[in-house]
Amino acid sequence: MSKGDTPTGPATDTIAAEPSTAEGPAAGTSAAGPAAAYPATSGPATAGPAVAGARLRKKGGPRGGVIGGILSAVALVAAGAGLVSAASLTPQSPASRQLAAPVASVPAGSSVGVCPGPARLLEGTPVGTDPQFSPESATAKTTVSAAVLGSSAGVIPGSRLARLTGTPLVEIAKGTAPGASAPASRTPVLLAGVVAQREVDNVSVLSADAQDNRQAAAGAVLSYAAEDGDLQGSAAAACQQPGNDLWLVGANTALGRSAVLNLTNASSTPATVSLDLFGTEGQIQAPGSRGLLVAPGSTRSIVLAGLAPGQERLGVRVRSAGGPVAAVIQQSVLRGLTPGGVDFITPGAGPSDRQVVSGLDIQDPAGLAALTAKPGFADAGPALEITVPGAADAVVEIKLYGRDGQKALPGGGVVTAKAGAVTEVSLAGVPAGTYTLAATSDISFAAATRLTRGLQPEDAADIAFSAASARLGSQHIVPVPRVGDRQLVFGAPDGNASVSYTPVTADGKIRTAATAEIAGGTTVSIKIPSDVGGSPLVGYVVSAAGDPAYGALLLGRDGRQDISTVAVAPEAAGQRQVPVTLGY
Repeated sequence: MSKGDTPTGPATDTIAAEPSTAEGPAAGTSAAGPAAAYPATSGPATAGPAVAGARLRKKGGPRGGVIGGILSAVALVAAGAGLVSAASLTPQSPASRQLAAPVASVPAGSSVGVCPGPARLLEGTPVGTDPQFSPESATAKTTVSAAVLGSSAGVIPGSRLARLTGTPLVEIAKGTAPGASAPASRTPVLLAGVVAQREVDNVSVLSADAQDNRQAAAGAVLSYAAEDGDLQGSAAAACQQPGNDLWLVGANTALGRSAVLNLTNASSTPATVSLDLFGTEGQIQAPGSRGLLVAPGSTRSIVLAGLAPGQERLGVRVRSAGGPVAAVIQQSVLRGLTPGGVDFITPGAGPSDRQVVSGLDIQDPAGLAALTAKPGFADAGPALEITVPGAADAVVEIKLYGRDGQKALPGGGVVTAKAGAVTEVSLAGVPAGTYTLAATSDISFAAATRLTRGLQPEDAADIAFSAASARLGSQHIVPVPRVGDRQLVFGAPDGNASVSYTPVTADGKIRTAATAEIAGGTTVSIKIPSDVGGSPLVGYVVSAAGDPAYGALLLGRDGRQDISTVAVAPEAAGQRQVPVTLGY
């Protein structure tokens, strides 16, 4: 090298040889925590600056070497700028794009189901968030039925039904002590812990401990019935897993209609709840709908007519900061002195571009047409309630699937649902029968259906609400209240599905499973017997395979115009995984 040469080679070699890489631990899962895989990325080695410097040095001696060194440095800067520009302008390769966040396995927690309290009549015409209730009727009866599935070794998780305050009502199983192993069984026997028709007088909670780091498969259903008073009729609701974002559709605060939202906090953390209200004409900004404090182990009641009076259609979004809450709306109808029914509106699937509701029982179309034509009876017929939370209207296509296939809706089955409002679509006019409803749109929406029983205006009638639900998976626990008329209803809107339903009896035995093969675009109804193998039936374990299938429990009472419907609750979550965000 001459005296004036600039030693560009080593520096150039460093730039050219340094790839851009990101490395991480190999993919895998360990008991101690998550393991994420980060694909290595590298760019090609760049030799441009070194070649330029070499060519400049060949053209001169000592003087040329100085000039060459200066020009070489300039070339290095220019080349580096070029590399930066090229990197910023050229599309990134798939290997250099943002990586998906890894997931971490977290220990399974207890299964918790919050059951609403009995239906209660408002005292006078109160408004606000602290109403008073009148005593129940002389014939009112409220019960909880529950089942907790045991392991393959016949061990039932520690489980119990208790009051919201923690006072035990029924100890279902003691379970095993932490760290203790389950007793060995030479002949594995499937068993379940059951609660059959336990009478309750307030909010109750079913809880089941995790087993083998999996959430227990458990479920409970509350059933209410009364033969006198303004709240005569029947109502049923699945005991729900608390959440922080819940959607309830189908409430009515018009004259003669009463809607009471009950918020229950079964956790040990205070919950601050805000309500988003969607009415007939649009979203309702109501003073007093924000910052509602629900203390741990308590229930707070809100009379919705105090926030949104005179709304024939009302949807409510419940958002909780802090502890998760369970939410249910007690909806009742009184037409003059004639009771029009009572039921619980429970949360359904969140807004989506597709919603499915099963277990729709529709009465004779001619009788419904004559009844709903009378003043004050417009809501005495079946209907689909659609809430569109966004800023754009939704064009919704509605299809009904019965025993023999799809049935046409009189209006054509396509409706435009107004943004920020609740739209009602009548389901009257189709033949009497049991159906599954599927609704689709290019805009997300929430949905529920209203069902009715009773065709004579002078007689007491009843109502029921069924929210849109998720497709069936495996090991859904479906407790069945002991009422006169009980049916399992399964629908497969898109393709063939196979649904197995395994009886659970009062002696805790898991009986022989039966299977329903459902053709695409049809609905199947299965009458539930009173007992299996000489023991009263308490519930079913339901599993599905094939194309998406949906299910509900349809309840009635012999000799009375009563109706209730309960969508099959989601399956046990099992071992959960949560995304982990990397960064500062």
